[in-house]
Amino acid sequence: MRVLFIGNSHTYFNDMPHTFSAMVQSLTGEKPEVTMLAYSDRDLAWHREEYFAVRFAVLYGNYDFCVLQQQAHPFPEEQTTFENAKRIFRLCEGAGTKPVVYMTWAMRDQPEVTAQMSDCYRRLAAECDALLAPVGERFAAVQKDHPEIDLFWHDGAHASCYGDYLIAAIFAALLTGKRDLSALPDDGVDFQADFEGENGLPLALESVEAARVQLNPAYTKILRGYAV
Repeated sequence: MRVLFIGNSHTYFNDMPHTFSAMVQSLTGEKPEVTMLAYSDRDLAWHREEYFAVRFAVLYGNYDFCVLQQQAHPFPEEQTTFENAKRIFRLCEGAGTKPVVYMTWAMRDQPEVTAQMSDCYRRLAAECDALLAPVGERFAAVQKDHPEIDLFWHDGAHASCYGDYLIAAIFAALLTGKRDLSALPDDGVDFQADFEGENGLPLALESVEAARVQLNPAYTKILRGYAV
């Protein structure tokens, strides 16, 4: 399996695509090849402007799936979301790559935005014949049912290591077709981002081992139940 993730920090936070890769391997016995084009604060319009990088990646990457993530906070207008997503998905169609819509989530203190985001992403997936990863809806459900599991980073916008565990599990279940996720490991990644680091440049743990964390098995079991 070859997967391309296109998005911003809601894709790259806590090395989510790596956690996804490890989960797929645990479910299938085969390690997927995962690539990421994700940059801070960028929306699909920006990726559309950087068209030639996206074009090359999609047309020559031989990807099975292309996951597309729109800016979340603030959530852009529906028209621009549809226009730019469809343009990128046309590249996928030409390359024989299945598009995947990554539904992002509302900020912790703005749960009322969930319905708007959900509606937009669901209609986008239907119009583009794309798979839908309903991450935002699952975030809202876990927040409601299990407030003891904090899915948010301290800014109330990005995902915590538990949030990214849930995101990765949703993608692993969706792209493998597996519904029994009991084989998924209980470890995750917390790269401890610092956006005002040395010389004003962002920092994160540079050691893979230092960033790896053991998650509460009781919590990961609950999250796996929301991933399918």
